[in-house]
Amino acid sequence: MPHPQLPFWLAEALAAEQPADPTPLQGHHDADVCIVGGGFTGLWCAIHLKQADPELRVLVLEKGLCGGGASGRNGGCLLTWSAKYPSLCKQFGEAQAAWLVRTSEQAVHEIARFCEAHGIAAELRVEGTCYTATSEAQRGAMAPIMARLDEAGLNQWQAIAAQDLAGQCGSAAHLEGVFSPHAGSVQPALLVRGLLRVARELGVEVYEQTPMLRLEAGQAARIQTPLGIVSADKVVLAMNGAMVEQFREFRRAIVLVSSDMVITTPAPDALAAQQMDHGRSTVDGRTFVYYARSTPAGRLMLGKGGNTFAFANRHLAQFDEPSRYLAPLTLALHRFFPALKDVPIAASWCGASDRSVDGLPFFGHWRRQPNIAYGLGYSGNGVAQSWIGGRILAAMVRDDKRLEDEPWRRCALVGGSRGYFPPEPIRWLGAMLVRSAIRRKERAEDAGRPVRWYDKRLASLADAAGKADK
Repeated sequence: MPHPQLPFWLAEALAAEQPADPTPLQGHHDADVCIVGGGFTGLWCAIHLKQADPELRVLVLEKGLCGGGASGRNGGCLLTWSAKYPSLCKQFGEAQAAWLVRTSEQAVHEIARFCEAHGIAAELRVEGTCYTATSEAQRGAMAPIMARLDEAGLNQWQAIAAQDLAGQCGSAAHLEGVFSPHAGSVQPALLVRGLLRVARELGVEVYEQTPMLRLEAGQAARIQTPLGIVSADKVVLAMNGAMVEQFREFRRAIVLVSSDMVITTPAPDALAAQQMDHGRSTVDGRTFVYYARSTPAGRLMLGKGGNTFAFANRHLAQFDEPSRYLAPLTLALHRFFPALKDVPIAASWCGASDRSVDGLPFFGHWRRQPNIAYGLGYSGNGVAQSWIGGRILAAMVRDDKRLEDEPWRRCALVGGSRGYFPPEPIRWLGAMLVRSAIRRKERAEDAGRPVRWYDKRLASLADAAGKADK
């Protein structure tokens, strides 16, 4: 049985792995690069560094277990930035927007190739994704995006014929949909633990149960932990939402918001009856999206973003507990997938997502220290994009300025936060106001009722930062 205090995916991964007890860092260590954070971004960064220069001494410090944070508790949907192309153009220009779209699609396949090459059994299935409408109000949302992608020669999406919709998306609740092959699903904690194994095989030293207590800048930066100290020529901060706990300058750059999930017991026959026995992920068109996928073992996972906002970006205890939204998530699962209405729910959980102002991650140098780099703000789209983040951060801290690193060091995501949220309590009150408006708007749309004009106006404020977590 999974350990009750561990997120479902991580408990499942550890049961298969049976790892030795973690050994915290002790004593004084000198390193070429010290990476703080043992999730997707930190481990990808470490792997990229060691692959480029095997002689580097690279240390990774993880405050808990690798996979215990956002990287191991998300929904496991491998998605891209292609649906953000118009907003990317507005923000960065057409050339950089096209590069980000192509690179995010490349990332999905690079992760799959890496897992195959290194024997990582992460239940990764690159079988595409469906973006759908589950109410009349959501119809046509992807049409202008596909038109812009067509104009740029970037469109990998195709409309799903009406007669194929239920079979392609796994539910008759979808009214229309589009499909992209450059996406899929993965058991995220199995991927994290697989990256951990490969990183260690490459010579990366990973210390779990080793939180950073203090960071001191200098030509050799010093990181203090409970039992030791690391002196490193370069430091990478890959802590995602945990950055706000230790560094005040990031507290208005992101908002911590939960994504909540439920998963059924294995029911392969019911999945087959629902036509959901495949590796595609399905995402609907509301602001705080519903997303769903199956697992190879015959489970169905359904999640929804945007439920709990943290005042002052505190890491709430409920971010590490079973979801408080179990009942509405279960009702939604049964509404979308009626063939599974008699299948028990095996677990629920939630996790904190670090949403930036524009819904995209940002990278920079901490307090203008050229030897300390950071990245955060994936905004619920980080499973594939963290491969990009790892490449960017590795390029930022390498001494030898390689030609192949130039696109990563100079990409539009580098340069720090591109906006800030209002101070508290305005931010939290505003978030509550917008969230309530979105919920009223979507209840009205699901019921086919008119939406009040002020709910539309308030809900549009959230759309500026893109769709919520997956």
